[in-house]
Amino acid sequence: MKLNEIRDNEGARKTSKRVGRGIGSGKGKTSGAGHKGQRARAGVALHAFEGGQMPLHRRLPKRGFTNKWAKRYVEVNLDKLQQAVDANKIDASKPVDAAAISAAGLVKQTRDGVRVLGRGELKSKLDLQVAGASKTAQQAVEKAGGSVTIVDADKVEAAESRKTKRGRKSE
Repeated sequence: MKLNEIRDNEGARKTSKRVGRGIGSGKGKTSGAGHKGQRARAGVALHAFEGGQMPLHRRLPKRGFTNKWAKRYVEVNLDKLQQAVDANKIDASKPVDAAAISAAGLVKQTRDGVRVLGRGELKSKLDLQVAGASKTAQQAVEKAGGSVTIVDADKVEAAESRKTKRGRKSE
């Protein structure tokens, strides 16, 4: 193979239609746009227009809504917590909160808080301080000798901001 022999694959480059080049070309005069009207003009985008028929997006019913105040929790299962404890990413002797779970790499971001779910088995005694936990997760943690404390992330954040208000930290 030589540099001067390099070519595109067959069909990789499509030659553009040469419009408006005389009546004999088949694409002369109106250049394939028909006669007058909205679609013959430049810059027209009729995305959902169906020729006067009710468009599909208006024929279909609207359903449900999105609650913009709903809390978005990050979910962590017990088996992942146990793996992190086994790998020494979480210290079981200290309280395990959202910051510790995030630092261990179990979640990328904590959003509105961490919610613990009951999949898997927990062998370590953990003191969990999370935004929520399922009943099975709470039972499994208590069975292992630990405890679950439900903390509201908004209240914790408000308390932090009160502590550091006006540049001083009051303890």
